[in-house]
Amino acid sequence: MNLNPITQTIEMPNGDRISIETGKLAKQADGSVVVRQGDTMILATVVAAKQAKEGQSFFPLSVEFKEKFSAAGRFPGGFLKREARPANHEILNCRLIDRAIRPLFPDGFMNETQVIISLLSHDENINPDTLGCLAAASALAVSDIPFNGPVSEVKVGRLNGEFIINPSDAQLAECDINMIIAASEDNVMMVEGQMQEVSEAEMIDAINFGHEAIKVQVKAMNELAAQVEKAKVKREFETEEINQEVYDKVKAHAWDPIYNMVKEGINDKYKRKDILSEVIDSYLETLSEEELEETGSLAKAYFNKVQKEAIRTSMLDNEIRLDGRKNSEIRNIWGEVDYLPSAHGSSVFTRGETQALASLTLGSSLNEQATDGVSVVKSEKFYLHYNFPPFCTGEAKPMRGTSRREIGHGNLAQRALEPVIPTGEANPYTIRLISDVLESNGSSSMATVCAGTMALMDAGINIASPVSGIAMGMVAEDNGRYMILSDILGDEDHLGDMDFKVTGTEKGVTACQMDIKVDGLSSETLAEALNQAKEGRLHILGEMKKVIAEPASDVKAHSPRIQTMEVPGEFIGAIIGPGGKHIQELQKETNCTISISEIEGKDAGIVELSGSDKEGMERAIQHLEGVIAIPEKGTVYEGKIKSIVSFGAFVEILPGKQGLLHISEIDHKRVNDVADELNEGDMVKVKLLDIDKQGKLKLSRRALLPKPEKKEAPAAE
Repeated sequence: MNLNPITQTIEMPNGDRISIETGKLAKQADGSVVVRQGDTMILATVVAAKQAKEGQSFFPLSVEFKEKFSAAGRFPGGFLKREARPANHEILNCRLIDRAIRPLFPDGFMNETQVIISLLSHDENINPDTLGCLAAASALAVSDIPFNGPVSEVKVGRLNGEFIINPSDAQLAECDINMIIAASEDNVMMVEGQMQEVSEAEMIDAINFGHEAIKVQVKAMNELAAQVEKAKVKREFETEEINQEVYDKVKAHAWDPIYNMVKEGINDKYKRKDILSEVIDSYLETLSEEELEETGSLAKAYFNKVQKEAIRTSMLDNEIRLDGRKNSEIRNIWGEVDYLPSAHGSSVFTRGETQALASLTLGSSLNEQATDGVSVVKSEKFYLHYNFPPFCTGEAKPMRGTSRREIGHGNLAQRALEPVIPTGEANPYTIRLISDVLESNGSSSMATVCAGTMALMDAGINIASPVSGIAMGMVAEDNGRYMILSDILGDEDHLGDMDFKVTGTEKGVTACQMDIKVDGLSSETLAEALNQAKEGRLHILGEMKKVIAEPASDVKAHSPRIQTMEVPGEFIGAIIGPGGKHIQELQKETNCTISISEIEGKDAGIVELSGSDKEGMERAIQHLEGVIAIPEKGTVYEGKIKSIVSFGAFVEILPGKQGLLHISEIDHKRVNDVADELNEGDMVKVKLLDIDKQGKLKLSRRALLPKPEKKEAPAAE
C-alpha cells in the first residue's frame, strides 16, 4: 500500500509542538487528520453528502466528540464495558466546535455534514478541548467540502497577571481568567469563559491575546491544505436560484406591514406572530390555485427573508425594537424568594416574557457530583441543572431526555455563579441548583443566573456578591450602520448578528458566551457591547436587590446542618467500628448522616456530620469528641456503668474507653456487695486516679464524695 502522509507542525508560544497529519488514517472520509500534542492524539473526520435533500431548509451539521477510555489505558465504569452516551464535558466540547465552524459554511450549502472528533490517546497534561476545533477545521481544510475557514480555538488563562495559551489544569486552578476563543485569521467567531470578577477591558485583552495565537494555527492549516491535491478545488453545490418575480411580489406585499409593526412596537410575541401570519396568509389568498401550487412554498420561504430584512431595517431606521424598547432598555423585572416551602432555597425571576424558577437543595459530601471521564476526573460541590420544557414556549413536543442545549445553558449559568460560591470551611455544603424555565422569550440562561443568585441567598449561602446576567445582541448592515441591543428577545437573537451573554457582579465579569454571525467585529464594537452590558447588568442587580439584598443569616429550619471535625488517623477505626457497626449505630441513635474521608498526605481524617436534628447533631459531636479524647489523670468524668463484677464495676468514661471502679473506691464506707450501691446502665461521676503502663484506667467515686465526719470518742468517766 502506498502511504504518503503529510505533516504540518505548529510551534506554540510555550515551546510545545502540535503536529497535524493527514493521509494515513480514515482515508475514505472526505477529510481526516490526526492532531497530536505530547501524548494526546485526536482523530478528526468530516463527511458531507454529495447532494442536499430535496426541500432542505436548514444546514444539517452534526458534530460529535468521542473519548475512548483506552486512550488513557482504562476500562469504562459500570456494568457494560463500552462507551455509551456522551458525558457532559464531551457534549460541551461538541458545542464549542459546532459554534466555531457552523457560521463559516457558505450560504446555501444544505448538504448533510458530519464531523467526528475521537480522542485516541490522552496525555493528562494536555487538554483535548484545546485541540478539538483545530482538528475539525484541519479535516475540513484538507477536504473538498466548501468551507470559509480555517478556524481554530485556544484556551487563554491569566496566571499572576500574565496571559498564557492552553494552560494545564494545575495552572488553570490558579488563573483568574479561563476563556476559550475561536477565530479565523481575521475575525473572532466565538468566546466562552469564566472569570474572577474581571473588568471588561481585561476580557478584551484576553480575546486579542488568544486571537494572535490562533493566527499561527490558521497559517499552519493553510500550508497543510496547500499540500493536499483534493483540497485545492472545493466541490460545487447547488443552490436554489431566487425567483425574482415571486420575491418582488412578496416584498411589495409584506414589507410595509412588517416595517410598521416594528415601528409601532408590540410587547407581545404572540400578537406579533399573529400579525406576521396574517401578512403571509393575505398574500397567499391573492394567488390562484394554480399559482399557489406552483409558487406557494417559494412565497413562504421568501416571506421569511423579507421579514428579516424589514424588521432589521425598521429597527435601525426608527431606533425602536420589536417590543417598543430602546436599544439599551431592559424589560420589566419582578421576583420572589422562598416560593417553595420544602426546598432549602428557592426563587422566581421574571424578565419580560422570560421566567425561571430556581430550587436549591443542600447536602453533604456524599452528594457531590463525580465525573469519571477520560480527560475529566473531578468531584463538584456545586452543580446546576437547567431544564427547558416545551410548554415554556407554548409548544407541545416530545421530551426525550436532557438536550445538548440544556447542558450548555446549565454549564454557562454554573460557571457564572461558581466564582462567588464560598469554598472550604466557609461552605461545608454540596449545593444542587435547578432552574426550570417556565416562560421563554430570550435570555433564559441569564434569567437562570439571576434566579440562581436569589435562591442561593434565600438558602443562607454566604455568596461573595450577587450575580446577574444579560444577553446582548446586534443588528448591522453592510454600510456600517448597526445597533447593539440589551436584553434581547428570542426573535432578536434569531434575526440578529450577535448573541453575547455576560454575567457578573458589581465588581466585574464572572462568565461570558459570545457567538458572532457576521464577518468582523472590531474591538471598539466589542468594547461598546461590553460597556452597554455592564449598564444593563447593574440595573438588573438593582432590581434583584429589591427582592433580596443579602444572604439570609442562617439556613432554613428544615435544611440540613453540617459540621466537620478533624480526627487523628489512629481513631478512624474506632469511630467506624468492626464492619461499620459503631458509625451505623451512632447514625441511628442521633438521626445524623456521618461520613469520613482521609486527608491526603496527612495521618488524619475529616468527619462530616449532617442532619436537621440539632440535638442529635450535638449528641453525635459529643460522642465523637469522646472517641478521640485522651483520658487525663485527675479529670472528673460522668460515665456509664457497663458491667458489674464482684470486685467492682467497669465504667465507660469516654466512647470505647472503660476503667475499673474498684469496690474499695465506691464509697468511704465498706461496701460488701457492689450491686447494693450500683446498677448496670447507671450514670456515675468518677475521677481518673491513674493510668498504668498497660493503659488501664483506675477510677474512684469515693474521691468525689464528702468525707464522713469523725465520731468523737466518748468522754472518760
